[in-house]
Amino acid sequence: MKSGNIYAASNKIEPFYKGGKVQISKDEKFIFCTCGSRVNILEISTGKIVHSIEQDDQEDITSFALSYDDEILVTASRALLLKQWDWKQAQCTRSWRAIHTIPIASMTFDPTSTLLSKYIQYPCVVFYVRSLVHFHPDMSLLQLFSSSADCGIRLWDLRSSLCLCVLQSHFSAVTSLAFTASGDSMVSSGRDKICTVWDLKTRTATRTVPVYEAVEGVALLPEDQDLSQIGVQNHDLHFITAGSKGVLRVWEASTSRCVYTQTLPSATPPAGKEGGETHDGDDPRSLTYLLTMGASHRVAAVTAEHNITLYQLPALSTQQQFVGYNDEILDVKFLGKNDSHIVVATNSCQLKVFELLTNSCQILYGHTDTVLSLDVFKKGLLFASCAKDKSVRVWRMDEDSGQVVCVAQGSSHANSVGCITFSRMKESFLVSGSQDCTVKVWDLPDNITTTTGDLVGLSARVTEKAHDKDINSVAVSPNDKLLASGSQDRMAKLWSLGAPGAPGAPGAGPALLGVFRGHKRGVWAVCFSPVDQVLASSSADGTAKLWSLQDYSCLKTFEGHDASVLKIVFVSRGTQLLTSGSDGLVKLWTIKTNECVKTLDAHQDKVWGLHASRQDHKMVTGSADSTITIWDDVTEVEQAEEQAKQEDQILKQQELSNLLHEKKYLKALGLAISLDQPHTVLTVIRGTRIEDSRDLLERTLLKLRLDQKESLLRYCAVWNTNARSCLDAQAVLQVLLTHLAPEELLQYQGARGHLEGLIPYTERHMQRIGRLLQSSMFIDYMWQKMRVTGSSSM
Repeated sequence: MKSGNIYAASNKIEPFYKGGKVQISKDEKFIFCTCGSRVNILEISTGKIVHSIEQDDQEDITSFALSYDDEILVTASRALLLKQWDWKQAQCTRSWRAIHTIPIASMTFDPTSTLLSKYIQYPCVVFYVRSLVHFHPDMSLLQLFSSSADCGIRLWDLRSSLCLCVLQSHFSAVTSLAFTASGDSMVSSGRDKICTVWDLKTRTATRTVPVYEAVEGVALLPEDQDLSQIGVQNHDLHFITAGSKGVLRVWEASTSRCVYTQTLPSATPPAGKEGGETHDGDDPRSLTYLLTMGASHRVAAVTAEHNITLYQLPALSTQQQFVGYNDEILDVKFLGKNDSHIVVATNSCQLKVFELLTNSCQILYGHTDTVLSLDVFKKGLLFASCAKDKSVRVWRMDEDSGQVVCVAQGSSHANSVGCITFSRMKESFLVSGSQDCTVKVWDLPDNITTTTGDLVGLSARVTEKAHDKDINSVAVSPNDKLLASGSQDRMAKLWSLGAPGAPGAPGAGPALLGVFRGHKRGVWAVCFSPVDQVLASSSADGTAKLWSLQDYSCLKTFEGHDASVLKIVFVSRGTQLLTSGSDGLVKLWTIKTNECVKTLDAHQDKVWGLHASRQDHKMVTGSADSTITIWDDVTEVEQAEEQAKQEDQILKQQELSNLLHEKKYLKALGLAISLDQPHTVLTVIRGTRIEDSRDLLERTLLKLRLDQKESLLRYCAVWNTNARSCLDAQAVLQVLLTHLAPEELLQYQGARGHLEGLIPYTERHMQRIGRLLQSSMFIDYMWQKMRVTGSSSM
């Protein structure tokens, strides 16, 4: 039976997109997107980053282009350096300096990926320092469309490098071009809130469609598909727009009529927006890119919040959603019946629910200010959130579909609500703590898990002034009778959730039972032990403490973090503690011995989120570095590996004994070095020297591999420090220095340091041997004189 858990990172959800271009491979398996100085390649089926292409000069990538055959990737950086990549091997195959004087903003390949090498300076790809560049789909025409700040669309002949015409219709930046399959018509979109339909044969505008929003992307709908679910009733030209309002809309070009408008989850207007009015670009859900995926009949939209959503035709239903950048992670909890999801509070008013298998995400709208804390009921399908908007919300996940909806809301705090916790036994109440220094107990209706109607309004059963400063954490005991709170006032307090003398009585408010004093700075987290009458707390003073619930005394103090300890949880049936800190570290403690048995280092900033699964087989952490790490319990695996290692050591030891007995010194020496046993190696060296003096030793050492000789040199540096083993060390060194050139010897790992360490001890040994030789000669002289004197007297 294992004595405790040992965790190892198994999965990470990291930032992969921070704005800029997005492109989907032609086989529709990968999404390419920029993230600072990198182009990340995301596998759509798993949601994982499979490749990351990074500039050596650490300069931000301004644009990139993927060839139509998905083989070649070209990137452009702010340093005006262009690189061609074999992205599947993450290898740069070519680089050159751009002829432009400002960073390249747009680039594209021709549809054949080969044809343009005859007509432009760089093979297969066109670079443009302005906003937009696109090839005519019919490559036999060799025409190129471009647009810039003058709002015109220029048509270029690539044979003559001449501008054939300028298409004028827009009064603001042109953001997107879409061509029909035949190449006879084109639709352009702009931030002037119109789309224009062009006849490319006559090079004239045939229709101007007012769309009443700044449009960032336009895509044509297929004509051979039944799209009646989104209002397409005929085979006329229809197109989709994406823009500042954050919804996809379908337009009929011939009538300029919007036939379908996407419905998104409702969200209360952000704080400060009276009446819900927003200006173009203010809505974080506004769309910045629109991409088509013809083979799978999907559409991809990119939001200003760096989210990428895949919609399935013909209904434009949400299929997958990936979050490119999470910002600061403030809390994270496991969710779902088998911990299949996690719910994450980031530095925003939205909640994000990730499916761990695919990293696909649901974004939950409801709060109007930053969500600060989360808690999940033990069954895993109901969770609560609280935010700076002074409200608490309860959410329910559908067990079958995994969809999450808000089922209840309460708002009566006077300030930001910083912590929340559920009852432990039954879905009957939740407790919140706020910057208004109060804790509130909220009763939950019995039908909260089954209701399908409007939001249930929650009312606080009782409000208690609990501390003198902000309340950072609240926790309910496993039997639902006790409440603990931790505050910036450096104290933790224990409360009865029933009336005094009758704990747990219905309708009664919290009654103070005791105060835990001892922390020197604010208390960040409190947690009840699942098995003992013990409370754990963590503080900004860098310590975690265990407290007795009987006399409120401090039982143990855990010191090891170099900064504030932000979260603390019990694992391994209450025998171990997990703590996370501002130093970016997660530590695993054994309570019985006060020992830190493992330090987990996977984050670069404060670890605000820490949660263990109900079976203790997984753990999740979330940090201010925008990274979420999933950890698996590898105790049994490590124990098996350790046992196998021990068994292997025993077998090798037995084999070594047999080799020594059989005087097979070469094999014995190699095996002893592989076991990294300097003392055994020394024994073999001595046996070799006794057996046949120098010749056998020389023959044996010269047959060793390079890495074995490196280890032997390292051992010699240690042996030479002891007078008992210095002769063996010198014998080995004599062989090595005699047969190895100095240049070869200095290539050994750490050779210079070992040789420098040998010199002073060797000089000391020489002085000692010199003194012994001098003393022996004096004794011999005295003996000879005594013999001479004795002979003369006789």
